[in-house]
Amino acid sequence: MSRRLVGEIGGQPVEEVTLTGVAGMRAKILSFGATVADLSLETPTGPQSVVLGHAELSGYADNPAYLGVTAGRYANRIAEGRFSLDGALVEVDRNEHGRQHLHGGTPGISHRNWRIVSQTDTAVTLELLSPAGESGYPGNAVIACTYALLPPGTLAVSYSATCDAVTVMNLAHHSYFTLAPGSDSRDHQMQIAADFYTPVDADLIPTGEIRRVAETPFDFCTLRPLRQPPTTPYDINFVLRKPLGAFAPCVTLVGPDGKLRLTVATDAPGVQVYDGHGLGAPHGAYAGIALEPQFFPDSPNRPHFPSARLAPGEVYRQRTEYRFTVG
Repeated sequence: MSRRLVGEIGGQPVEEVTLTGVAGMRAKILSFGATVADLSLETPTGPQSVVLGHAELSGYADNPAYLGVTAGRYANRIAEGRFSLDGALVEVDRNEHGRQHLHGGTPGISHRNWRIVSQTDTAVTLELLSPAGESGYPGNAVIACTYALLPPGTLAVSYSATCDAVTVMNLAHHSYFTLAPGSDSRDHQMQIAADFYTPVDADLIPTGEIRRVAETPFDFCTLRPLRQPPTTPYDINFVLRKPLGAFAPCVTLVGPDGKLRLTVATDAPGVQVYDGHGLGAPHGAYAGIALEPQFFPDSPNRPHFPSARLAPGEVYRQRTEYRFTVG
């Protein structure tokens, strides 16, 4: 494990922690945004990075694609930036097209500098106080993120949060994965343990329907390439096929050359799959795929969706493991 100062963003000193796991697995974690700046594996042809990042620290100051960050307080979208909470209207930042709330607003916790509270060779824990009223959210929230490298080739991401007033909480890890250098995300194969998904409108807000994936472009019940004619851009939430709160494998991703496999296990009720079709510089469209375990988008406005409500005395928790297999 190494820890060093790598520069400043907005006058705040940003630190980088390098974690080292077994078999040459390494992760670089930035305090800004509790971000995975790099994750690499040892392969027969040498070290291979499996996530997208910015070459320079300055890229994370804006980072419109949220490369590698912890997204929240509420990851994904909230329609019209408003919802009712225990009978009171809550209005949060409308930072997407001036209409929707996305990934916690501006600045969300993805664009705040976190405090490193503990570290070992294989794990680091970061913490952030999100004050009452930040982006419109009620209550002072204390949020923690732990990254750990586990044998034989796993990145474990654990979140927890408490708040001193009733609020909503939905955190998500936002790395973009690529399992072959320079490959197109659509040429990866994917399988998702989900029989249903949540259809969306033109603003990517769920309609409220929970629809079967069968006979739709969202059927990944068996392993298949994302690319299919006609090409379907993916930015959609899948309803995972498991009991609420259960921890289980849910997504399998295989690189175009078949040499690397990623299995995602989580206790979250849904996973947002974004194929990177809107990615701009420095990587370009379809350079990576985001697999974001989380509550469903717009759940504060949909009582039949799993609830993201967090009350004083309760602890929000979420755990996800990204398990890599080489060969």
